[in-house]
Amino acid sequence: MTDMPLSLAGDFLVPTREQWETEVLKVLNRKRPAGKELTIDQALARLRTTMVDGATIEPLYTEHPGPLGLPGVAPFTRGATLRAGAWDVRALHEDPDVAFTKEQIKADLTRGATSLWLRVDSDAIKPDDLAALLADVEATTPVAVTSREDQAKAADALLAVWASKNAQSAARGNLGIDPLRHAAQTGEPAQLGLIGDYAKAAAAFPGVRPVVVNVTLYTNAGAGDIQQLAFAAATGVAYLRALEDAGVPLAEAVGKLEFRVSADTEEFMTIARLRAFRRIWSRIVTSCGVDAAAAGAIQHAVTSWRMISRDDPWVNLLRGTIATFSAAVGGAEAITCLPFDTAHGLPTDFSRRLARNTQIVVAEESNIGRVNDAAGGAWVFENLTDELAAKGWELFQQIEAAGGMEAALASGMIAGMIGEVAAERAKRLATRKLPLTGVSMFPRESEDALEVRPRPAAPVFGGLKLVRDPEVFEALRDRAAAASPAPMIFLACLGERRDFGGREMFTSALLGVAGIVHPSSEGGTPEEIVANVKQAGARMAIMCSSAGIYAEQAIPVAKALKDAGVEVWIAGRRAETGSDEADAVIAGEVFDGMDVIEFLGGAMDRMEVAK
Repeated sequence: MTDMPLSLAGDFLVPTREQWETEVLKVLNRKRPAGKELTIDQALARLRTTMVDGATIEPLYTEHPGPLGLPGVAPFTRGATLRAGAWDVRALHEDPDVAFTKEQIKADLTRGATSLWLRVDSDAIKPDDLAALLADVEATTPVAVTSREDQAKAADALLAVWASKNAQSAARGNLGIDPLRHAAQTGEPAQLGLIGDYAKAAAAFPGVRPVVVNVTLYTNAGAGDIQQLAFAAATGVAYLRALEDAGVPLAEAVGKLEFRVSADTEEFMTIARLRAFRRIWSRIVTSCGVDAAAAGAIQHAVTSWRMISRDDPWVNLLRGTIATFSAAVGGAEAITCLPFDTAHGLPTDFSRRLARNTQIVVAEESNIGRVNDAAGGAWVFENLTDELAAKGWELFQQIEAAGGMEAALASGMIAGMIGEVAAERAKRLATRKLPLTGVSMFPRESEDALEVRPRPAAPVFGGLKLVRDPEVFEALRDRAAAASPAPMIFLACLGERRDFGGREMFTSALLGVAGIVHPSSEGGTPEEIVANVKQAGARMAIMCSSAGIYAEQAIPVAKALKDAGVEVWIAGRRAETGSDEADAVIAGEVFDGMDVIEFLGGAMDRMEVAK
């Protein structure tokens, strides 16, 4: 033991930015020819990450100049509340089987969950079943309801349960009134009058928040981080106006809202977004003249439905863990982790337990639940928070200038904004700049069936269309699986394994994205390769090798295959053959960064695989 202070970096020199830039240029220019070296601006541009909606992550951040502030204090960047322990572990229930759901509610509440979130719909929990499901639940247990079809009916059912238990003072939770979300989902006009109606209905339950600003619908339709901030702020303002119109003083109105946001595998952006929204909301509320102490935004983070894959569903455990960690570090007051088999059907006892335990492990074993604003002071998060808050505020102002969230939804402005970001995301997914592990990258050759019950048929709504990022790849795989015979592309590997090994592995994995069968041959003369392709029954072949081997063998092999009626592609670039004939005999190129969706779908089109 010693009284001397410990200085972990005390023996290291403090480098300057100029020294760092010099080392960056050494690395990036290592193999570039003389006269073609990158400038530092070009190098930084290559290292900079630009998100689909324009937010940027720089390769290096320097000290953040602004004051850090404290958790639980305006502007609440570091947390709306002071965390004394783990966050609220909120378990989602949407299984219409009353006996199963009742048993799962009991399991959740006795094994780590601290509140319940019930979806009340025709394809989920029925309103009339709510009393039976909550009969054995303590009146003090927080319960939130949500509904895609009838928010009022769900709220009435929960209020009736609390009233039957004489739980007016003990009840905690949320009634799920969110008319703008309903309008966005259905395409119908927003019934903002519900806000005032249920503010009055909940007046006898002081611990209940009647209104939720649920922006997960927009993210599941393709919205980006900046849009999520702006939509949440604009919706919150619309609801404050509705409450004020109903005679609720603003000082009371701000306490009737809860914000439901998404958390995903973009760890930095999720953490910064939750921090940025609290700052935006604090500015809005204090600008309305409300005491700054009441301006903290309470956020319920839900792991993103959009990121969940059907194929290789076990990877969803990793996605859920990253998203849960990010939401916790970002300071969410409540978190819901969706089960890994959500895309397959109704979650099982096993998958629900894993989802619940994901939060418990993060909170209790990793000790994240014992820390307020663990990211506070880290330059990357402080700068990203600043950037997201500024850009979110700017977009919020645009929505307000267009008449507010209700008008922006009705005019199609919101759908247009989301469409632009969704199109950019689709492009990055197709080129695998946004890789999906187990789906667009490193796919499994076969899938193990999961034992789940199918979800009941759900109503089809006329508003925003929801889509999971992996769906476009899953559709390719389904198309190939339904074909008989299975679609096939032959890999003609030229030279020795040291020549073709890397590109063979890359191409095999690419074809595996769609489940396309890919027999192969190693070496051989053009005639032997043609014979192997014909024996396999393939109508398309991809040559795999190095530039040196391509220069010697690619054109003769490609000519022989083309003459035999086989469509020939090359793993790499045609220019590697060094021949002017390459364009005439090689139909296309397979390379990192290509549009995988277009290539795989087009290949199956040409093989006449039914859609």
